[in-house]
Amino acid sequence: MVKRLKSLKLLSIFVLAFIVALAGCASGEKTASTGAESNEDDEEVVELTLAMLTGGNVDDLKLVEEEINKITQEKISARVNLLGIGYSAWQQQTNLMMTGNEKLDLIITMGAMNFGSQAVKGQIIPLDDLLVSHGQGIIDVVPEHMLEATKINGISYSVPSIKDWAIDYGFIMRKDLVEKYNIDLTQIKTYEDLGPVFQTILDNEPGIYPMANTKLQTPAGRISEQYFDGLGDSLGVLSMEGDGEVENMFDHSDYKKSIDLVREWFLAGYIMKDAATSDDDSASIVKSGKGFGYFSHMKPGYESQESRLTGYEMVAVRFTEPQLTTSRATTFMMSIPKNSQTPEKAMEFMNLLYTDAEIMNLFANGIEGKHYIVKDEGVIALPEGVTKSGYTFGAFMIGNNFLTYPWEANGPDYWDKMDKFNRKARLSPAFGFTFNPDPVKTEIAAATNVLNQYRAGLETGTLDPEKSLQEFNEKLKAAGLDKIIAEKQKQLDEWRTAK
Repeated sequence: MVKRLKSLKLLSIFVLAFIVALAGCASGEKTASTGAESNEDDEEVVELTLAMLTGGNVDDLKLVEEEINKITQEKISARVNLLGIGYSAWQQQTNLMMTGNEKLDLIITMGAMNFGSQAVKGQIIPLDDLLVSHGQGIIDVVPEHMLEATKINGISYSVPSIKDWAIDYGFIMRKDLVEKYNIDLTQIKTYEDLGPVFQTILDNEPGIYPMANTKLQTPAGRISEQYFDGLGDSLGVLSMEGDGEVENMFDHSDYKKSIDLVREWFLAGYIMKDAATSDDDSASIVKSGKGFGYFSHMKPGYESQESRLTGYEMVAVRFTEPQLTTSRATTFMMSIPKNSQTPEKAMEFMNLLYTDAEIMNLFANGIEGKHYIVKDEGVIALPEGVTKSGYTFGAFMIGNNFLTYPWEANGPDYWDKMDKFNRKARLSPAFGFTFNPDPVKTEIAAATNVLNQYRAGLETGTLDPEKSLQEFNEKLKAAGLDKIIAEKQKQLDEWRTAK
């Protein structure tokens, strides 16, 4: 897979032997200041550390790491330590690493997890010069508007992963039950049209909830989300159809309409009684045989993805055209922390993630022959006799996913479809704007407590909007929502002026 290192010329061997004899064979020792060592050509091999989120099965992570390092050592004289951190520990552990002096050269950054603050505080470094000097491959493949969307005050602090940027919205459900009851999906044009479908499942399938959404992905949240750019946290939003003024989503007519509909469904028995408090994800509920389907944002190939997760063949109805907000562009990115002592080498490695198919397939799919096999037409599947891979990593968080093999269920043209889907997406009127929450962090903390008290109950239909919505908005106002909205408007206006 990886080319062998070129052999030294005879003269170089004699010279090297002479130097080693004089130096007491010290050439292979680590260099304390950079974590570097020498390779067989006496070239400095830099040791890099990449912090990445791991939520799947990464038993074979070190095997994959070694295969990646065979390539990087030859191509850029670097080796990388893949530091996998679980979701629950991510924020605390990475914050401790970046506020201290712990070795860290590359890190996954996320718009929803203080990316703006990390940039403003200097925890991650500007990348503009490094992209020009060591990241030309990135500049060539990442669309300019996507690079612009991740900038803070006109400066690049990250590179977004190339993946399913755009999303559309709909309802996904078990195909066997759709066929069993002759449900004609072509006749479902609006969210309200799902009511009779839910009633059919409720009447005929005892023990199966028509809707498997919980507080992790509320039904009204997914329905109302399509109408707004949440500007990061939904505390002050922009209407996708509006004039660009920041407003309170929870007092908007589209939000009210969504929670009223979901309340009707809850009272009809379509939604789980504990939906507002359940920590179960929707796919797991369907997999357990207790759910029919769920609302979600989607993408090309979403049905096959969820079919693998639930164990049932799934079909979907979609209600929107694809759309794209800054939060989607900044969902997962890669940055270089201030801790890195070799930022140029870190950028070289990052550049490979956007240009080298061999490395990206290792990250995305593992080792060929062990974790997957390549079939006709360039699609992949699990090796014969293997039912569960020893390596599953969410490669959508890093690099250029368009370089990876598509899984057999998605078809050989999967990435072509995804590219067209991304390109036709409607952009938010604030696309490219990233909010810095620091000036109103106290108010955001107070308002978030109010969200935690009311939002899941309202958006699952558990709370009666007639009784609770006004109280919810009053408490948000008392927590400082108006100040948050004013700060977002101020920053948004400044961003527009600077464009």
